[in-house]
Amino acid sequence: MTKAVVLLSGGLDSATTLAMARAEGHDCYCLSIDYGQRHRSELVAAVRVAQALGAAAHKVVRIDLGAVGGSALTDPAIALPVDGVQPGIPVTYVPARNTIMLSLALAHAEVCGADHIYFGANAVDYSGYPDCRPDYMRAFEVLANLATKAAVEGRPLKLHTPIIELSKAEIIRRGVALGVDYALTVSCYQADEAGRACGVCDSCRLRRAGFEQAGVSDPTPYK
Repeated sequence: MTKAVVLLSGGLDSATTLAMARAEGHDCYCLSIDYGQRHRSELVAAVRVAQALGAAAHKVVRIDLGAVGGSALTDPAIALPVDGVQPGIPVTYVPARNTIMLSLALAHAEVCGADHIYFGANAVDYSGYPDCRPDYMRAFEVLANLATKAAVEGRPLKLHTPIIELSKAEIIRRGVALGVDYALTVSCYQADEAGRACGVCDSCRLRRAGFEQAGVSDPTPYK
């Protein structure tokens, strides 16, 4: 089997992406990034998801994006939006997060001999994060194949973003068909230590609406 590195946050999107990578026949080496996020229970969820979906291995890398700041997800002094998704780039955007995470996935892929990276970025339901756009993903793949020893020596890397143009409902339906247990996942930006969701942050609103539109019972535990 071919090897793939899968960025796994512990949320709904990345769990579905892992299931899709497994269904496509890859041995999946999951990588979770502890970047100082406020919603740390998602990292606990990532362990559950990796085990449940048969990952070959699961690694957690720790960095401190809180030292950079500039996001409600890393700076407790910045209030999380709870009034519904608004136009523009929200304060939950974390500067350079996806570039950093993809770079770490790229390094991990070189070390473990993987020719594929799977990333659950989505450009449909979320509020205009610039580093979730398909153009950015294509550009990163070009960069990856210019910057790595593996590519230079004839092993180019493929970046897969299989849910990037799917709605939340479509993602959920796809995951259900692949056997994803969404009760294991945590999406809330301010989930408590037990993984219970607030129900009012942008991520909770999008997740809840996705289950409703998909016609699937929402297994999320709310506070």
